[in-house]
Amino acid sequence: MGDIIREMLISHDSQETRVALLEDRKLVELYIERPKKSVVGNVYLGKVRDVLPGMQAAFVDIGLEKNAFLYVDEIVAPEDAENVPRRDIQHLLKPGQQVMVQVLKDPMGTKGARVTTEITLPGRFVVLMPFSRFVGVSRKLPESERDRLHDLVASLVPEDAGAIVRTAANGASEGEVRSDIEFLLRLWKRVQTQAHEGLAPEVVYTEMDLALRMVRDAFGEEHRRLLVDDKRLYEKVVSFLKKTSPKLVKRVSYYRDRTPLFDAHDLQPDIDLATQRVVPLPSGGHITIDKTEALTAIDVNTGRYVGKKNLEDTIVRTNLEAAEEAVRQMRLRDIGGIIVIDFIDMENAENRAQVFSALNAHLERDRTKTRAIEISRLGLVEMTRKNVTDGLFEVLTDACPRCGGTGRVLSGTSRRIAAERRMREILLSGKSSAYLFGLNPRTYELVMAPGTNALAQLRAESGKQVAVIAEEDCGPTEVRVLIEGRAGSEGGA
Repeated sequence: MGDIIREMLISHDSQETRVALLEDRKLVELYIERPKKSVVGNVYLGKVRDVLPGMQAAFVDIGLEKNAFLYVDEIVAPEDAENVPRRDIQHLLKPGQQVMVQVLKDPMGTKGARVTTEITLPGRFVVLMPFSRFVGVSRKLPESERDRLHDLVASLVPEDAGAIVRTAANGASEGEVRSDIEFLLRLWKRVQTQAHEGLAPEVVYTEMDLALRMVRDAFGEEHRRLLVDDKRLYEKVVSFLKKTSPKLVKRVSYYRDRTPLFDAHDLQPDIDLATQRVVPLPSGGHITIDKTEALTAIDVNTGRYVGKKNLEDTIVRTNLEAAEEAVRQMRLRDIGGIIVIDFIDMENAENRAQVFSALNAHLERDRTKTRAIEISRLGLVEMTRKNVTDGLFEVLTDACPRCGGTGRVLSGTSRRIAAERRMREILLSGKSSAYLFGLNPRTYELVMAPGTNALAQLRAESGKQVAVIAEEDCGPTEVRVLIEGRAGSEGGA
C-alpha cells in the first residue's frame, strides 16, 4: 500500500471543475462540479413544516425545491430536554419552529436533502463538533500518533464541544492543530451569529467549492503531486495550503502545457467507461453494473477468457481481476447504498477466501466507509457503501427519453461541454485562422441555443473565425473539421 503512486489533478474552466484522483496513474475517483453545485455540508436555518410521529421524522424547509428530511436520530436534544424520550420526535420539534440543520445528502430524484442538527465543521486536521463532548481520532493513524493527537486536541477543544482528528493530522505540529481548531471555533461563532440574526429559510454556512474541499479532505503526504490547470485556482490552492499545510505547497504545480491536463494523462477512456454498463477485465472477462432503486448489482463473467490450466484457475483469476475493477468502479462512479457482487461460483473454500481477501484489500484504499459481508458458497458478496451525492454516473448522464429511463444517454450539458472543449482544443492548437465545424444536429442545437454565446467565446479566446453547421452522421460529441483556411476565404469559414 505504501508503494502506491498517488496524484491529484484539478482541471477548471468556465463550464465545470473536475478533480481526479490517480493511483499508479490509473483513475480511481473523479468529481465534477457545475454551476448547480452540491449542498452537502451547507448549514441552513430551516423551518419545520411537518412532524411525522409514525415515521419519527420531520420535513424542514431550508429554501430548496423540496423540503429536507430530518430523522429523529439526527436531532440533538436541547440541554433542558435531556429527560425527554430520545425517539419521541413530538417532544423535540414543533411545526413552525426554526432549527439549524446541516445537509448530509444532496436531494436525489424525488427525495429532498437529508439533514442533521448535529453540526460538524471540517478543517484540515480536525472536524469540530459543537454539540458533542467526544474527541475521536482516525483509525488509520498509528497508535502512538493517535494517543498524541487525542491528548493534544482534548486540551485545545472547549469542554462543551467535541472533535474528530482526521488522518491528515498525521505528523502535524501542535501549532498547526491549534491554528486549525482556533479557525473552526471562530467560524462556529460566525455561524451562530448569522443563525441568531437570520430568518428561516436561510443558508448560514456554505461549504468550500469542490477543488478546495478535495484539497482539504483528500490531499496529503501520501500524494506525490497536485497539478492545477487554472492560474487563479492554483493560487487559491497554494494560499489555502500555506495556511493549513505549508509542507505540501512544494507538491503543487501549475499545469501550463498546451495539451489539456486530462488528455495528457489519458483519462477520457476511463471517464467514458464510467458511463458504460459493461466494463472489460484485463484477461478478457468483464463485469456488468446494473443500478436499481434498491441496490446496485455487479455481475462477473469470464467472457472470452478460457484460461490456460483448468476451469477453477480460470474462474479464480477472473474473480480476482473483477474484485479490483469492481472497487475501482465503485469509487469512480461513487456508487452508494447496498451493493451485491455476484462472483463466478468457486468450489474451493480457499479460493473464495482468497477473492474475498483481495476485495477487502482494494476496499482499504477507498476513502468512503464500506462494509462487506463474507463471500457465500454461491459467490455472492453483500456490502454497503456510504453515498453522499448522486455520483459520477448521474452527473454525466440523463435518463433516456426513448426507453422511459431504463437506459442512459450522455446528458445535453455533457454533450455541449465536450463539443465546445474539442472545438477550443482544435482552435488553440491549429495553425489556420478560420474553421468550419460539423456537429451532431442535437449537439448543434445545444451549442447554438440562445444565451450560450459559445461561438463568440471561442472566437474571443482563439482570435480565429469560427462557424458550425449540423451534420447528420456526426456522433453525439464528435467535432468534424469541414473547412479550415484563412479568415475571409475558403467559403467564408
